[in-house]
Amino acid sequence: MKWTTGLGSLATCAFTIAAVAAAPSPAAHAKNGDTHIIGQGIEQVVDCNDATLIVNGTSNIVTAKGNCWAVTVMGSSNTVVADNVTHDITVYGYDETVFFHTGDPFIWDRGRELGMTNRLQRVGP
Repeated sequence: MKWTTGLGSLATCAFTIAAVAAAPSPAAHAKNGDTHIIGQGIEQVVDCNDATLIVNGTSNIVTAKGNCWAVTVMGSSNTVVADNVTHDITVYGYDETVFFHTGDPFIWDRGRELGMTNRLQRVGP
C-alpha cells in the first residue's frame, strides 16, 4: 500500500467532515412545540399553534384547530381534520384520511406511491 494514497483519502474525509459541520443549517419556519399523537383509537382535539401535527398509530381521530405548519400521518386508518395547513401534508401508510379547510399545502402521499389508498383533500367552504 502506498501511504500517499491512504493519507490522501484520510485528508479528503477530514475535509468533507469539516465542510459539513461548517455548513449553515436550513431555515425552518415551524416553531417548537410540535404535537405528537401516538397510539391506537385515540380521539383528540388539539390546537396546532402554528406547529407541526404528527399522528402515528392506528384508528386515531384528530381534529386540529387553528393553523398547522404541517401535518404528518403514519400508520393506518387515521383521520385528521385540520382548519388550516400552511406548508405540507405528508402521509405514510394505508387507509389514511386528511381533510383540511384552508391553506395551500404541498400534498405528498407516500402510501399511494406504494399502491396504498389514502384520502387527502380540501373540504368545506
